[in-house]
Amino acid sequence: MEKLSTILVLFFIAFAITIPTARCIDKRPKAVEAWFKNLPNAKEKLTKLHFYFHDTVSGENPSAITVAEANITRTSPTSFGLVRMMDNPLTVGPGLDSKIIGRAQGIYGGASFEEIGLLMTLNLVFTEGKYNGSTLSVLAHNPILDKYREMPIVGGSGVFRLARGIATAQTTWFNITSQDAVVEYNVMVLYYVNK
Repeated sequence: MEKLSTILVLFFIAFAITIPTARCIDKRPKAVEAWFKNLPNAKEKLTKLHFYFHDTVSGENPSAITVAEANITRTSPTSFGLVRMMDNPLTVGPGLDSKIIGRAQGIYGGASFEEIGLLMTLNLVFTEGKYNGSTLSVLAHNPILDKYREMPIVGGSGVFRLARGIATAQTTWFNITSQDAVVEYNVMVLYYVNK
């Protein structure tokens, strides 16, 4: 049993060494406290991000699944009460075969009787490049039939601590039968550069 434990420990150490690590942001409580103490000396930075959000609800491997619906959802013209949990890929280009740079993880639901309007609560979790390991948080009303939708960035983590900004969404492809969609995002985000 002891030999098996040693083998497992060695395996996990070897496995951990081969995994690419997120950008070095010290998340220990003392480091976060020091970051806040240095905040008056920090500079604000504006960054523009561009990517595509793939919401797949059909097929064998959906990235968004229905977790709840109200008694009236199936007869509601606006899908009021429909709730889906998502873990949608974020890509550089509009094709799902494009490089994945992160995930949109969260929940959205039909929140309007009068329009197809979603309540969006999600984290944009970056897994590549200089923002690897950082997140942006979105809490928004999303009237999906509007050409452009403006959604606030209400926070973030990692590089994006105390972030704020605007995510502008535009649907580039939608299948009315499957409800699968590709949405282009342009994000303007302010955050602090604190060294």
